[in-house]
Amino acid sequence: MSEIRPKDTVNDDSTVLDIQNLTVYYELEDETVKAVNDISIKLGKKRILGLVGETGAGKTSTALAILNLLPNPPGVIKSGSIHVCGNDMLNLSQKELEEIRGGTVSMIFQDPMTSLNPVYSVGDQIAESIELHEKCSRAEAWDKAEEMLELVGIPRERIHEYPHQFSGGMKQRVVIAIALACNPKLLLADEPTTALDVTIQAQVLDMMCDLKQKFDTAMIFITHDLGIVAEICDEVAVMYAGRIIEQGTLEEVFNSTKHPYTEGLFNSLPDIENREAELHPIQGMMPDPTKLPEGCAFAPRCPYARPECISTPQTERSFSETHKVLCSAYDDPSFRIKREER
Repeated sequence: MSEIRPKDTVNDDSTVLDIQNLTVYYELEDETVKAVNDISIKLGKKRILGLVGETGAGKTSTALAILNLLPNPPGVIKSGSIHVCGNDMLNLSQKELEEIRGGTVSMIFQDPMTSLNPVYSVGDQIAESIELHEKCSRAEAWDKAEEMLELVGIPRERIHEYPHQFSGGMKQRVVIAIALACNPKLLLADEPTTALDVTIQAQVLDMMCDLKQKFDTAMIFITHDLGIVAEICDEVAVMYAGRIIEQGTLEEVFNSTKHPYTEGLFNSLPDIENREAELHPIQGMMPDPTKLPEGCAFAPRCPYARPECISTPQTERSFSETHKVLCSAYDDPSFRIKREER
């Protein structure tokens, strides 16, 4: 993969999202799924954070926790705090949460087919959010709904049509229009381009970057696609078994990879400049979230693992003010030499 070059810095460093030591469990009758384990994230205005990880790593649970939308039961926030634009999301009343959701913070869900109500026109569904959060008349909400459709590349003449009359890519654009209708300060996008073909995917990504600039929106982009991360993100957080194991700016994580798991992700990508190059997939599977080890969850798959990695809780190491890695192998002076030899 080619080297990532620094992007333009943002002068306004005001914090939009502040997550501290968040832990989320799903408490079932006979077992407990430890979905998110003591993670912390800070995100500033107009910044896009790529939240990367395998299926089951805890990415969607993190997003639902931010909205305080975890299914309860069985989902329980065991500890931690979440603030969005200063609002304590875990201690607000239901009415206060309803005012914030869709207004201050919005979410684009992964499947547009199930996100839209089939019995209402797309115009009704966009206008409903605007009318609710901006306290405007129905006519004013409808006018803005037409503007939002135009903004996401759909002719306003189609505002009276129903979801079944749109293609998958168009449905996703409608979902994005709903999410952005009230100019949210924080947008959570859960793999919004997974079901789209490559051409539509590129158009949607360009549009989301444009909207970030237009509305000063901060964004968490949940994905497993490192190519998308390289294209649109400013910061990266890599999740594994419910923990953030590496976090930093795009340039730090891509150009100065530190965690063995992140290294494995990059090594498993095909090299388009050398089509004969051998791929090096990560061996093994992610551990059962109901039976996580005391030490490093990645240790059984890690080529650098030491015996103490499996039994000893991992310590966070900072390589800069922004680049942090959860890996106690760096306590071993020979570890860096082993990595350089591979």
